[in-house]
Amino acid sequence: MTERMRHKLRTEQGREIYRKRKAIVEPVFGQIKEVRGFRRFSFRGFTKVAAEWDLICLTHNLLKLFRSGQRVLIVSG
Repeated sequence: MTERMRHKLRTEQGREIYRKRKAIVEPVFGQIKEVRGFRRFSFRGFTKVAAEWDLICLTHNLLKLFRSGQRVLIVSG
């Protein structure tokens, strides 16, 4: 398994795929797990877990906006 990954990373295509993977999704999960301390869900059942995950993602994105210093216009209704 390790040798297969080493071989893949030696190819240009493998490096390109891995580069995109690091830049797109994985940092978000790392930040949610390490910085926010989210390691497990508090509820059981798909619907409740999905709602909890939506809340975690919402707060993550709101914190990113807050820390960016940009003013955000919120329109309701």
